[in-house]
Amino acid sequence: MLLDFTTLAPRDAYPWLIGTITPRPIAWVSTISADGKTNLAPFSFFNGVCARPPTLMFSPVNRSDGTKKDTVRNIEAVPEFVVNLVPFALAEQMSESSASLPYGESEFAQFDIASTPSTRVRPPRVAAAPVAFECVLDRIVPIGDGPLAANVVFGRILLAHVSNAVLGPDGRPDPAKLDLIGRLGGDAYARTREVFTIERPD
Repeated sequence: MLLDFTTLAPRDAYPWLIGTITPRPIAWVSTISADGKTNLAPFSFFNGVCARPPTLMFSPVNRSDGTKKDTVRNIEAVPEFVVNLVPFALAEQMSESSASLPYGESEFAQFDIASTPSTRVRPPRVAAAPVAFECVLDRIVPIGDGPLAANVVFGRILLAHVSNAVLGPDGRPDPAKLDLIGRLGGDAYARTREVFTIERPD
């Protein structure tokens, strides 16, 4: 099979992207509006960027009507956010929080997701997340326009909350204890408990 992405309609290209670029880590992003209303939403176009300065990125795809997601609107107003990582134990609540709610209605409250104050940024973090990165906005890069275009959000990491319960004997995160989930295609997910190692060359 050969797919010509220069001729595929966005609606046809999207399922091929999410079905082949797998597993994708999930950024469960908490933000706050200018008037103090919280928002929580998951994004699976997400990854680290570099360590100097410590930076990550996630990419909220526009709504079907071409408008920006609430997360982007909030970050434009209050340029701070928290990227919470999603363990298997929180998978259902994460999925529920992807529902479309009216702007200003909090997913924390709607889906009974416990929050706790952050240390250096205004948005709260997910209390039970094993890892949470407090970030300030570095930049937003728009890619395309209209439905299925995106605004790529780059965040400078200020602080990370890491649960001691997910650390191994070496003091580093243990993938099995983290038990994070990643997106596959459609409704499918993977877990980080199946691990193999390959020694890297010098």
